[in-house]
Amino acid sequence: MGIFDRFKKEETTTHDQERLEAGLEKTRTSFFGKLNRLVRGKDTVDDEVLDRLEEVLVTSDVGVKTTLDIIDAVQARVQRDKYVSTGELNALIRDEIARLMLAHAPGHPADFEAPLPHKPHVIMVVGVNGVGKTTTIGKMAYRYRQAGKSVLLGAADTFRAAAVEQLDVWAERAGVPVIKQGQGADPAAVAFDTLAAARSRGVDVVIIDTAGRLHTKGGLMDELAKIKRVMDRQIPGAPHEVLLVLDASTGQNALRQAEEFTRSVDVTGLVLTKLDGTAKGGIVIGISNEFQIPVKYIGVGERIDDLQVFDRQRFVEALFR
Repeated sequence: MGIFDRFKKEETTTHDQERLEAGLEKTRTSFFGKLNRLVRGKDTVDDEVLDRLEEVLVTSDVGVKTTLDIIDAVQARVQRDKYVSTGELNALIRDEIARLMLAHAPGHPADFEAPLPHKPHVIMVVGVNGVGKTTTIGKMAYRYRQAGKSVLLGAADTFRAAAVEQLDVWAERAGVPVIKQGQGADPAAVAFDTLAAARSRGVDVVIIDTAGRLHTKGGLMDELAKIKRVMDRQIPGAPHEVLLVLDASTGQNALRQAEEFTRSVDVTGLVLTKLDGTAKGGIVIGISNEFQIPVKYIGVGERIDDLQVFDRQRFVEALFR
Protein backbone atom coordinates (compact mmCIF):
# COMPACT_ATOMS: atom_id res chain seq x y z
CA MET A 1 0.00 0.00 0.00
CA GLY A 2 1.43 3.38 -1.04
CA ILE A 3 1.70 6.33 1.30
CA PHE A 4 -1.26 8.15 -0.29
CA ASP A 5 -3.41 5.02 -0.11
CA ARG A 6 -2.49 4.68 3.56
CA PHE A 7 -3.41 8.29 4.28
CA LYS A 8 -6.70 7.83 2.41
CA LYS A 9 -7.51 4.70 4.42
CA GLU A 10 -6.65 6.45 7.70
CA GLU A 11 -8.84 9.40 6.69
CA THR A 12 -11.71 7.03 5.87
CA THR A 13 -11.29 5.23 9.20
CA THR A 14 -11.39 8.52 11.11
CA HIS A 15 -14.47 9.64 9.16
CA ASP A 16 -16.22 6.32 9.82
CA GLN A 17 -15.46 6.48 13.55
CA GLU A 18 -16.84 10.02 13.76
CA ARG A 19 -19.99 8.96 11.90
CA LEU A 20 -20.32 5.93 14.17
CA GLU A 21 -20.01 8.01 17.32
CA ALA A 22 -22.58 10.47 16.01
CA GLY A 23 -24.86 7.62 14.95
CA LEU A 24 -24.76 6.03 18.40
CA GLU A 25 -25.45 9.30 20.22
CA LYS A 26 -29.07 8.45 21.09
CA THR A 27 -28.19 4.94 22.23
CA ARG A 28 -25.20 6.18 24.25
CA THR A 29 -27.20 8.94 25.94
CA SER A 30 -30.05 6.60 26.84
CA PHE A 31 -27.82 3.76 28.03
CA PHE A 32 -25.45 5.85 30.11
CA GLY A 33 -28.25 7.92 31.54
CA LYS A 34 -29.73 4.71 32.93
CA LEU A 35 -26.31 3.42 34.00
CA ASN A 36 -25.42 6.63 35.84
CA ARG A 37 -28.72 6.58 37.71
CA LEU A 38 -28.05 2.96 38.58
CA VAL A 39 -24.74 3.59 40.37
CA ARG A 40 -25.57 6.97 41.89
CA GLY A 41 -24.80 6.85 45.61
CA LYS A 42 -23.29 3.37 45.40
CA ASP A 43 -19.68 2.40 46.09
CA THR A 44 -19.70 -1.29 45.27
CA VAL A 45 -21.49 -3.68 42.93
CA ASP A 46 -23.94 -5.49 45.19
CA ASP A 47 -27.10 -7.54 44.54
CA GLU A 48 -29.22 -4.40 44.23
CA VAL A 49 -26.88 -2.96 41.58
CA LEU A 50 -26.93 -6.25 39.67
CA ASP A 51 -30.74 -6.36 39.73
CA ARG A 52 -30.95 -2.81 38.45
CA LEU A 53 -28.21 -3.45 35.87
CA GLU A 54 -30.29 -6.33 34.51
CA GLU A 55 -33.23 -3.95 34.12
CA VAL A 56 -31.05 -1.34 32.39
CA LEU A 57 -29.72 -3.86 29.85
CA VAL A 58 -33.13 -5.34 29.06
CA THR A 59 -34.72 -1.92 28.60
CA SER A 60 -31.80 -0.94 26.34
CA ASP A 61 -32.82 -3.72 23.92
CA VAL A 62 -29.76 -5.83 24.62
CA GLY A 63 -32.09 -8.83 24.95
CA VAL A 64 -32.79 -11.22 27.81
CA LYS A 65 -30.25 -13.92 26.92
CA THR A 66 -27.40 -11.47 26.37
CA THR A 67 -28.36 -9.53 29.50
CA LEU A 68 -28.10 -12.71 31.58
CA ASP A 69 -24.72 -13.52 29.99
CA ILE A 70 -23.42 -10.07 30.98
CA ILE A 71 -24.86 -10.31 34.50
CA ASP A 72 -23.28 -13.76 34.96
CA ALA A 73 -19.88 -12.37 33.94
CA VAL A 74 -20.16 -9.43 36.35
CA GLN A 75 -21.29 -11.74 39.17
CA ALA A 76 -18.35 -14.07 38.54
CA ARG A 77 -15.95 -11.12 38.76
CA VAL A 78 -17.56 -9.91 42.00
CA GLN A 79 -17.35 -13.38 43.56
CA ARG A 80 -13.73 -13.79 42.47
CA ASP A 81 -12.44 -10.38 43.55
CA LYS A 82 -14.81 -9.93 46.52
CA TYR A 83 -14.83 -6.16 45.89
CA VAL A 84 -15.76 -4.49 42.61
CA SER A 85 -16.40 -0.77 42.60
CA THR A 86 -19.13 0.87 40.56
CA GLY A 87 -16.32 2.76 38.84
CA GLU A 88 -15.12 -0.57 37.41
CA LEU A 89 -18.60 -1.50 36.20
CA ASN A 90 -18.34 0.35 32.88
CA ALA A 91 -15.08 -1.39 32.03
CA LEU A 92 -16.55 -4.76 32.96
CA ILE A 93 -19.61 -4.26 30.77
CA ARG A 94 -17.51 -2.89 27.91
CA ASP A 95 -15.19 -5.91 27.93
CA GLU A 96 -18.06 -8.36 28.11
CA ILE A 97 -19.95 -6.72 25.23
CA ALA A 98 -16.84 -6.91 23.05
CA ARG A 99 -16.39 -10.56 23.97
CA LEU A 100 -19.99 -11.53 23.23
CA MET A 101 -20.13 -10.06 19.73
CA LEU A 102 -18.77 -12.43 17.11
CA ALA A 103 -15.86 -11.66 14.83
CA HIS A 104 -16.25 -12.14 11.10
CA ALA A 105 -16.10 -15.72 9.91
CA PRO A 106 -13.31 -16.97 7.62
CA GLY A 107 -14.35 -16.92 3.97
CA HIS A 108 -16.71 -13.99 4.54
CA PRO A 109 -14.41 -10.97 4.22
CA ALA A 110 -15.91 -7.84 5.77
CA ASP A 111 -13.59 -5.19 4.37
CA PHE A 112 -14.61 -4.10 0.88
CA GLU A 113 -10.93 -3.94 -0.13
CA ALA A 114 -10.20 -7.51 1.02
CA PRO A 115 -9.49 -10.25 -1.56
CA LEU A 116 -12.57 -12.30 -2.38
CA PRO A 117 -12.52 -16.10 -2.00
CA HIS A 118 -14.70 -16.62 -5.10
CA LYS A 119 -15.18 -15.00 -8.48
CA PRO A 120 -17.88 -14.07 -8.79
CA HIS A 121 -18.49 -13.73 -5.06
CA VAL A 122 -22.26 -14.12 -4.73
CA ILE A 123 -24.20 -12.41 -1.94
CA MET A 124 -27.92 -12.92 -1.36
CA VAL A 125 -29.61 -10.21 0.71
CA VAL A 126 -32.76 -11.03 2.68
CA GLY A 127 -35.05 -9.20 5.10
CA VAL A 128 -38.62 -7.94 5.43
CA ASN A 129 -39.87 -4.91 3.54
CA GLY A 130 -39.04 -1.53 5.02
CA VAL A 131 -35.77 -2.40 6.79
CA GLY A 132 -33.57 -0.73 4.17
CA LYS A 133 -32.64 -3.84 2.22
CA THR A 134 -32.50 -2.29 -1.25
CA THR A 135 -30.78 0.81 0.12
CA THR A 136 -28.17 -1.41 1.77
CA ILE A 137 -27.54 -3.23 -1.52
CA GLY A 138 -26.95 0.08 -3.29
CA LYS A 139 -24.51 1.19 -0.60
CA MET A 140 -22.68 -2.15 -0.68
CA ALA A 141 -22.36 -1.89 -4.47
CA TYR A 142 -20.95 1.62 -4.13
CA ARG A 143 -18.40 0.59 -1.50
CA TYR A 144 -17.27 -2.43 -3.53
CA ARG A 145 -16.95 -0.29 -6.65
CA GLN A 146 -14.95 2.33 -4.71
CA ALA A 147 -12.63 -0.51 -3.72
CA GLY A 148 -12.00 -1.27 -7.38
CA LYS A 149 -14.26 -4.30 -7.75
CA SER A 150 -16.80 -4.85 -10.53
CA VAL A 151 -20.35 -5.39 -9.29
CA LEU A 152 -23.56 -6.75 -10.81
CA LEU A 153 -26.97 -6.54 -9.11
CA GLY A 154 -29.86 -8.95 -9.54
CA ALA A 155 -33.41 -7.60 -9.10
CA ALA A 156 -35.02 -10.77 -7.74
CA ASP A 157 -37.60 -8.90 -5.65
CA THR A 158 -40.27 -9.18 -8.34
CA PHE A 159 -43.15 -9.38 -5.87
CA ARG A 160 -43.25 -5.83 -4.51
CA ALA A 161 -44.44 -3.02 -6.77
CA ALA A 162 -41.63 -0.60 -7.69
CA ALA A 163 -38.92 -2.78 -6.09
CA VAL A 164 -37.06 -3.13 -9.39
CA GLU A 165 -37.30 0.62 -10.01
CA GLN A 166 -35.95 1.33 -6.53
CA LEU A 167 -32.98 -0.95 -7.14
CA ASP A 168 -32.44 0.77 -10.50
CA VAL A 169 -32.15 4.14 -8.74
CA TRP A 170 -29.54 2.86 -6.30
CA ALA A 171 -27.64 1.04 -9.04
CA GLU A 172 -27.39 4.28 -10.99
CA ARG A 173 -26.09 6.10 -7.93
CA ALA A 174 -23.50 3.38 -7.36
CA GLY A 175 -22.61 3.19 -11.04
CA VAL A 176 -23.29 -0.54 -11.45
CA PRO A 177 -25.51 -2.56 -13.85
CA VAL A 178 -28.65 -4.54 -12.95
CA ILE A 179 -30.12 -7.74 -14.36
CA LYS A 180 -33.91 -7.51 -14.17
CA GLN A 181 -37.24 -8.69 -15.49
CA GLY A 182 -40.73 -7.35 -14.93
CA GLN A 183 -42.86 -7.41 -11.80
CA GLY A 184 -44.24 -10.88 -11.20
CA ALA A 185 -41.36 -12.65 -12.95
CA ASP A 186 -39.85 -15.76 -11.37
CA PRO A 187 -37.27 -14.49 -8.82
CA ALA A 188 -35.18 -17.65 -9.16
CA ALA A 189 -34.97 -17.12 -12.92
CA VAL A 190 -33.72 -13.56 -12.35
CA ALA A 191 -31.05 -14.87 -9.97
CA PHE A 192 -30.03 -17.57 -12.46
CA ASP A 193 -29.72 -15.02 -15.29
CA THR A 194 -27.72 -12.66 -13.05
CA LEU A 195 -25.17 -15.33 -12.20
CA ALA A 196 -24.91 -16.41 -15.84
CA ALA A 197 -24.24 -12.78 -16.85
CA ALA A 198 -21.69 -12.39 -14.06
CA ARG A 199 -19.75 -15.43 -15.24
CA SER A 200 -19.71 -14.30 -18.84
CA ARG A 201 -18.64 -10.75 -17.92
CA GLY A 202 -16.00 -11.77 -15.36
CA VAL A 203 -17.70 -9.80 -12.58
CA ASP A 204 -16.13 -9.76 -9.10
CA VAL A 205 -19.23 -9.37 -6.89
CA VAL A 206 -22.89 -10.29 -7.44
CA ILE A 207 -25.54 -8.99 -5.04
CA ILE A 208 -29.05 -10.46 -5.30
CA ASP A 209 -32.04 -8.55 -3.96
CA THR A 210 -34.97 -10.67 -2.74
CA ALA A 211 -38.60 -10.21 -1.77
CA GLY A 212 -39.35 -9.13 1.78
CA ARG A 213 -42.87 -10.48 1.92
CA LEU A 214 -45.10 -12.89 0.06
CA HIS A 215 -48.68 -13.87 0.87
CA THR A 216 -47.48 -16.13 3.69
CA LYS A 217 -44.35 -16.39 5.79
CA GLY A 218 -43.89 -19.96 4.58
CA GLY A 219 -44.19 -18.78 1.00
CA LEU A 220 -41.37 -16.29 1.51
CA MET A 221 -39.03 -18.86 3.02
CA ASP A 222 -39.83 -21.39 0.30
CA GLU A 223 -39.07 -18.76 -2.34
CA LEU A 224 -35.70 -17.92 -0.76
CA ALA A 225 -34.80 -21.60 -0.59
CA LYS A 226 -35.69 -22.00 -4.28
CA ILE A 227 -33.50 -19.02 -5.24
CA LYS A 228 -30.58 -20.57 -3.35
CA ARG A 229 -31.01 -23.93 -5.09
CA VAL A 230 -31.15 -22.33 -8.53
CA MET A 231 -28.05 -20.22 -7.88
CA ASP A 232 -26.16 -23.29 -6.71
CA ARG A 233 -26.95 -24.98 -10.03
CA GLN A 234 -25.50 -22.04 -11.95
CA ILE A 235 -22.45 -21.59 -9.68
CA PRO A 236 -21.81 -24.47 -7.24
CA GLY A 237 -21.63 -23.15 -3.69
CA ALA A 238 -23.54 -19.95 -4.45
CA PRO A 239 -24.66 -17.90 -2.70
CA HIS A 240 -21.40 -17.61 -0.78
CA GLU A 241 -23.00 -15.24 1.71
CA VAL A 242 -26.55 -14.64 2.91
CA LEU A 243 -26.90 -11.27 4.63
CA LEU A 244 -29.96 -10.54 6.75
CA VAL A 245 -30.87 -6.84 6.92
CA LEU A 246 -32.58 -5.65 10.11
CA ASP A 247 -33.84 -2.23 11.17
CA ALA A 248 -32.15 -1.42 14.50
CA SER A 249 -34.86 1.11 15.37
CA THR A 250 -37.44 -1.69 15.71
CA GLY A 251 -35.63 -3.15 18.73
CA GLN A 252 -37.08 -6.50 19.77
CA ASN A 253 -39.00 -6.80 16.48
CA ALA A 254 -35.62 -7.08 14.76
CA LEU A 255 -34.72 -9.93 17.09
CA ARG A 256 -37.95 -11.76 16.18
CA GLN A 257 -37.26 -11.26 12.48
CA ALA A 258 -33.79 -12.71 12.97
CA GLU A 259 -35.36 -15.72 14.66
CA GLU A 260 -37.70 -16.33 11.69
CA PHE A 261 -35.05 -15.96 8.99
CA THR A 262 -32.31 -17.91 10.73
CA ARG A 263 -34.74 -20.78 11.26
CA SER A 264 -35.33 -21.09 7.50
CA VAL A 265 -32.29 -19.57 5.80
CA ASP A 266 -28.58 -20.15 6.38
CA VAL A 267 -27.76 -16.56 7.34
CA THR A 268 -24.01 -15.89 7.41
CA GLY A 269 -24.00 -12.21 8.44
CA LEU A 270 -26.19 -9.38 9.72
CA VAL A 271 -26.66 -5.80 8.56
CA LEU A 272 -28.16 -3.38 11.09
CA THR A 273 -29.61 -0.24 9.50
CA LYS A 274 -30.88 3.09 10.88
CA LEU A 275 -28.63 3.08 13.94
CA ASP A 276 -28.34 6.85 13.69
CA GLY A 277 -32.04 7.41 14.33
CA THR A 278 -32.62 5.22 17.37
CA ALA A 279 -31.81 4.76 21.04
CA LYS A 280 -32.13 0.97 20.54
CA GLY A 281 -28.59 0.31 19.35
CA GLY A 282 -28.19 -2.31 22.07
CA ILE A 283 -30.02 -4.70 19.76
CA VAL A 284 -26.76 -5.05 17.79
CA ILE A 285 -25.19 -6.77 20.79
CA GLY A 286 -28.14 -9.02 21.55
CA ILE A 287 -28.76 -10.30 18.04
CA SER A 288 -25.13 -11.15 17.33
CA ASN A 289 -24.75 -13.03 20.61
CA GLU A 290 -28.11 -14.80 20.64
CA PHE A 291 -27.93 -16.13 17.10
CA GLN A 292 -24.14 -16.54 16.96
CA ILE A 293 -23.99 -14.65 13.67
CA PRO A 294 -21.53 -11.79 13.14
CA VAL A 295 -22.75 -8.29 12.37
CA LYS A 296 -21.07 -7.43 9.07
CA TYR A 297 -22.29 -3.93 8.26
CA ILE A 298 -24.12 -1.11 10.02
CA GLY A 299 -25.97 1.84 8.56
CA VAL A 300 -25.40 5.19 10.29
CA GLY A 301 -26.89 7.67 7.82
CA GLU A 302 -28.69 8.27 4.55
CA ARG A 303 -25.69 9.01 2.34
CA ILE A 304 -24.41 6.40 -0.07
CA ASP A 305 -21.14 6.09 1.88
CA ASP A 306 -22.86 5.73 5.26
CA LEU A 307 -22.68 1.93 5.29
CA GLN A 308 -19.79 0.86 7.51
CA VAL A 309 -17.93 -2.38 8.01
CA PHE A 310 -18.82 -3.39 11.56
CA ASP A 311 -15.89 -3.42 13.96
CA ARG A 312 -16.87 -4.62 17.43
CA GLN A 313 -13.98 -2.80 19.16
CA ARG A 314 -14.81 0.50 17.46
CA PHE A 315 -18.50 -0.06 18.23
CA VAL A 316 -17.77 -0.52 21.93
CA GLU A 317 -15.43 2.49 21.95
CA ALA A 318 -18.14 4.64 20.35
CA LEU A 319 -20.79 3.31 22.74
CA PHE A 320 -18.66 4.00 25.83
CA ARG A 321 -17.05 7.24 24.64
